[in-house]
Amino acid sequence: MELSIFEKAVLEAARKIPAGRVTTYGEIARLLGRPRASRAVGNALNKNPYSPVVPCHRVVKSDGQIGGFNRGVAAKVKVLTKEGVKVKNGKIVDFQKLFHHF
Repeated sequence: MELSIFEKAVLEAARKIPAGRVTTYGEIARLLGRPRASRAVGNALNKNPYSPVVPCHRVVKSDGQIGGFNRGVAAKVKVLTKEGVKVKNGKIVDFQKLFHHF
């Protein structure tokens, strides 16, 4: 699969999110100078051929909700939980504390 320049940039940004932390689709979009492209960020992460090296599971919605995952939300929660991120009722517990700013 051939990735676009934008998709490669999204995956490179996601690769820099430390374990035990999360960021948002919008934060990555802003980092890339495309603040209105959060949906495009999500689409790029859905194509991630490098998981788990590129940890797309660490990207969530702006309100701390889990968001989508190409292997399903339950799998995303499981991986986040293994990294020490607590999830309750589909949302990240202590979201602001765990938020990774670029």
